[in-house]
Amino acid sequence: MRTIIHRSIRAIRADQGVITLVDHQSHDVMKTLVRTMASSSQSPQYHFSQSLLGWMHLNKKPLTVNDPRTDERFRGVQWDDSIRSLLCVPMMVKSTLVGVLTVYNKKDGVSFTEEDQRLLAIIAGQSAQIVENARLYEDEQALRKMKEEVRLAATIQMDLLPKAPPVLPGYDIAGVSIPAQLVGGDAFDFIPVDDTHIAVCVADVSGKGLPASLLMANVQATLRGQTLSSPTAAVCVQRANKLLHQSTSSDKFVTLFYSSLDTSNHILTYCNAGHDNPFHFSGAGPPNRLSTGGLVLSIMEDFPYQEDVAKLLPGDVVVVYSDGITEAVDLRQVQFGDRKIESVVSECRSLSAAGIIDAIVSAVREHAGSAPQADDMTIVVIKRL
Repeated sequence: MRTIIHRSIRAIRADQGVITLVDHQSHDVMKTLVRTMASSSQSPQYHFSQSLLGWMHLNKKPLTVNDPRTDERFRGVQWDDSIRSLLCVPMMVKSTLVGVLTVYNKKDGVSFTEEDQRLLAIIAGQSAQIVENARLYEDEQALRKMKEEVRLAATIQMDLLPKAPPVLPGYDIAGVSIPAQLVGGDAFDFIPVDDTHIAVCVADVSGKGLPASLLMANVQATLRGQTLSSPTAAVCVQRANKLLHQSTSSDKFVTLFYSSLDTSNHILTYCNAGHDNPFHFSGAGPPNRLSTGGLVLSIMEDFPYQEDVAKLLPGDVVVVYSDGITEAVDLRQVQFGDRKIESVVSECRSLSAAGIIDAIVSAVREHAGSAPQADDMTIVVIKRL
């Protein structure tokens, strides 16, 4: 742009020139994005008038003003005292105003001519696409950098998830989280407490994408810290809720299923904070739903969360999932639903924990068909051998 301005003021024999680009991403079309100025004199830099930009938006044609203070088109505009004349031409790309090229003060005190106007219009016409291409290239570079940062964020988020399922005598445990975007707001965790106790949890932050993933990282850190210092599942959830309420905006919340598995007594103590009720398959009867708990996290600072226990018998299966599973829709907007999960698990309870997860994910994919994944999907399966 500086090269264009320097050549323009030499060709037109003006004192000063400026290119003002229009910010089409702004809701205010009068807002400028970039102003680049060059001068062949020591005079102060002139400020491009919003009145001129407004005139260009309306007319989109060259404008010559050889006596600004008496020009009826700009009555009431306060001009800089040293502006004697100006020549302003639009920079157009495909009938869209992308910028304005303006030169000020014809040298030797004479006026800008029609020949000057035609010449500057030619320069602007040839330069508009070049300037726009340069801006698009900068936008592309910024987008590429942003994508790389999001990719790194996704890598960091995946590193926060368990690298491998825990190896516990008498148990088969597995988990998976599939984000709808590159990063997501779902997470699961296996947190060792001692030789016979491990915390198993699944959380779902409201929203998707990068904002949700940042909040989820906070949730994971909070839960890991509270697990090692809280005596019970309900106390852990209650403390985590208080901390999250203090550090989370009022429009965000977290659903959480938190449990502590006692592998010596085969008891799962759990607290469900507004999460989808997990299935506990035991024996030949219908599965139980693990619903005891309380409100979603971060809505109220102090909430009396409750806990309950589930006795795990040989062959029992506990399936914990996020609403991205049940709310997965097909092209007709029909949801997958709880009953489908119950049906799939009932048919494949003999499989490993990872096999059960694969069966659920495959069923969801088959149900959705070509419909895009709308929400993060997370599943954890606990199976007593």
